[in-house]
Amino acid sequence: QLAETGGGSVESGGSLNLSCVVSGYIYSGTCMGWFRQFPGQEREGVATIALDGTTTYADSVKGRFAISQDNAKNALYLQMASLKPEDTAMYYCAADRVLCQFGVRTHSRRVAYWGQGTQVTVSS
Repeated sequence: QLAETGGGSVESGGSLNLSCVVSGYIYSGTCMGWFRQFPGQEREGVATIALDGTTTYADSVKGRFAISQDNAKNALYLQMASLKPEDTAMYYCAADRVLCQFGVRTHSRRVAYWGQGTQVTVSS
Protein backbone atom coordinates (compact mmCIF):
# COMPACT_ATOMS: atom_id res chain seq x y z
CA GLN A 1 0.00 0.00 0.00
CA LEU A 2 2.94 2.32 0.73
CA ALA A 3 6.38 1.53 -0.67
CA GLU A 4 9.50 3.59 0.02
CA THR A 5 12.66 3.66 -2.04
CA GLY A 6 15.81 5.73 -1.98
CA GLY A 7 17.52 5.05 1.31
CA GLY A 8 21.20 4.27 1.56
CA SER A 9 24.52 5.40 2.95
CA VAL A 10 26.08 8.80 2.52
CA GLU A 11 28.80 10.86 4.12
CA SER A 12 28.06 13.80 6.37
CA GLY A 13 27.00 16.80 4.33
CA GLY A 14 25.66 14.65 1.53
CA SER A 15 22.16 14.31 0.11
CA LEU A 16 19.60 11.57 -0.37
CA ASN A 17 16.12 11.55 -1.85
CA LEU A 18 13.38 9.26 -0.61
CA SER A 19 10.29 8.31 -2.60
CA CYS A 20 7.04 6.67 -1.57
CA VAL A 21 4.36 5.34 -3.89
CA VAL A 22 0.93 5.10 -2.32
CA SER A 23 -2.09 3.06 -3.33
CA GLY A 24 -4.73 5.32 -4.84
CA TYR A 25 -7.46 4.58 -2.34
CA ILE A 26 -5.15 5.69 0.47
CA TYR A 27 -3.64 8.67 -1.31
CA SER A 28 -6.94 10.38 -2.06
CA GLY A 29 -8.21 12.74 0.59
CA THR A 30 -5.53 12.23 3.19
CA CYS A 31 -2.34 13.82 4.42
CA MET A 32 1.07 12.28 4.06
CA GLY A 33 4.31 12.40 5.91
CA TRP A 34 7.71 11.00 6.73
CA PHE A 35 8.68 9.63 10.10
CA ARG A 36 11.95 8.22 11.34
CA GLN A 37 12.84 5.81 14.06
CA PHE A 38 16.05 5.57 16.05
CA PRO A 39 16.90 2.26 17.73
CA GLY A 40 14.87 1.75 20.87
CA GLN A 41 12.72 4.83 20.31
CA GLU A 42 9.24 5.65 19.02
CA ARG A 43 8.84 6.86 15.47
CA GLU A 44 8.96 10.64 15.26
CA GLY A 45 7.56 13.00 12.68
CA VAL A 46 10.06 14.48 10.23
CA ALA A 47 7.87 16.24 7.68
CA THR A 48 4.22 16.25 6.64
CA ILE A 49 2.24 17.68 3.77
CA ALA A 50 -1.46 18.51 3.77
CA LEU A 51 -4.02 18.35 1.01
CA ASP A 52 -3.49 22.02 0.23
CA GLY A 53 0.29 21.62 0.15
CA THR A 54 0.90 23.05 3.60
CA THR A 55 4.01 21.50 5.12
CA THR A 56 5.33 20.99 8.62
CA TYR A 57 8.86 20.04 9.61
CA ALA A 58 10.61 18.89 12.72
CA ASP A 59 12.90 21.61 14.04
CA SER A 60 15.91 19.34 13.58
CA VAL A 61 15.43 19.15 9.80
CA LYS A 62 14.09 22.61 8.93
CA GLY A 63 16.07 24.17 6.13
CA ARG A 64 17.68 20.85 5.20
CA PHE A 65 14.78 18.58 4.24
CA ALA A 66 11.94 19.23 1.80
CA ILE A 67 8.73 17.23 1.43
CA SER A 68 6.72 17.24 -1.76
CA GLN A 69 4.08 15.18 -3.53
CA ASP A 70 3.04 14.35 -7.07
CA ASN A 71 -0.71 13.79 -7.21
CA ALA A 72 -0.55 12.38 -10.73
CA LYS A 73 1.78 9.62 -9.57
CA ASN A 74 0.33 9.11 -6.06
CA ALA A 75 3.85 9.73 -4.84
CA LEU A 76 5.47 11.39 -1.88
CA TYR A 77 9.07 12.58 -1.74
CA LEU A 78 11.61 13.69 0.84
CA GLN A 79 14.67 15.55 -0.34
CA MET A 80 17.36 15.47 2.33
CA ALA A 81 20.41 17.71 2.15
CA SER A 82 23.25 18.61 4.50
CA LEU A 83 22.79 15.25 6.17
CA LYS A 84 24.29 14.69 9.61
CA PRO A 85 25.20 11.48 11.43
CA GLU A 86 22.30 12.14 13.79
CA ASP A 87 19.92 11.77 10.83
CA THR A 88 20.82 8.08 10.71
CA ALA A 89 17.56 6.18 11.20
CA MET A 90 14.90 4.07 9.54
CA TYR A 91 12.62 6.36 7.57
CA TYR A 92 8.95 5.55 7.04
CA CYS A 93 6.33 6.93 4.72
CA ALA A 94 2.99 7.51 6.47
CA ALA A 95 -0.57 8.36 5.48
CA ASP A 96 -3.51 9.29 7.70
CA ARG A 97 -5.99 12.10 8.09
CA VAL A 98 -4.63 12.72 11.60
CA LEU A 99 -1.48 14.15 9.95
CA CYS A 100 -3.64 16.94 8.55
CA GLN A 101 -4.43 18.10 12.08
CA PHE A 102 -1.21 17.55 14.01
CA GLY A 103 1.54 17.50 11.39
CA VAL A 104 4.91 16.31 12.70
CA ARG A 105 3.48 16.39 16.25
CA THR A 106 1.28 13.41 15.37
CA HIS A 107 1.98 10.45 17.62
CA SER A 108 2.98 7.50 15.49
CA ARG A 109 0.43 5.24 17.20
CA ARG A 110 -2.36 7.30 15.64
CA VAL A 111 -1.18 6.71 12.07
CA ALA A 112 -2.97 3.93 10.21
CA TYR A 113 -0.86 3.45 7.09
CA TRP A 114 2.88 2.83 6.94
CA GLY A 115 5.48 1.82 4.46
CA GLN A 116 8.00 -0.89 5.23
CA GLY A 117 10.76 1.63 5.94
CA THR A 118 14.06 2.45 4.32
CA GLN A 119 17.38 2.83 6.12
CA VAL A 120 19.34 6.06 5.92
CA THR A 121 22.89 5.97 7.25
CA VAL A 122 25.08 9.06 7.47
CA SER A 123 28.75 8.57 8.29
CA SER A 124 30.97 11.24 9.80
